[in-house]
Amino acid sequence: MKRLHVHLGVEDADRSVAFYSALFGAEPTLRKPGYARWMLDDPRVNFAISQHCDDQAGVSHLGIQAEDADELAQLADRIGVANGPVNEEGETTCCYARSVKSWTADPDGVIWEAFLTHGDSESFGRNPALQELAQNASVAAPDTRSGCCPAS
Repeated sequence: MKRLHVHLGVEDADRSVAFYSALFGAEPTLRKPGYARWMLDDPRVNFAISQHCDDQAGVSHLGIQAEDADELAQLADRIGVANGPVNEEGETTCCYARSVKSWTADPDGVIWEAFLTHGDSESFGRNPALQELAQNASVAAPDTRSGCCPAS
């Protein structure tokens, strides 16, 4: 069963770990300097925070984590059908994990990854340059909304 992945950039990892541990009612399953990950089953999510996200707080990227090679192949097919730009990263080390990854961006430039993790790593690693991927997405028309609601 696949798992949703959410990765946030944070300014202060210790404060954020305290906040999210209280919110989730659980301590991180992995904690490293400037980084923490919760593998939650309710809700089923791989939730990570990092001070390594290009020094920007907020959503770094979203993703879907496969549990096996068949699920990863299904996700790769879906990325193809979605028709966004694709970066087939393949084998990589990122966020203290060894994984196989593909990246895409939605029409508004939101970055998504599809990945299968097959072990931990002692190094953080890094993501590929994803801004170009976001810029290659079919960006929607300029936003005319104010706040969270459409303009009248």
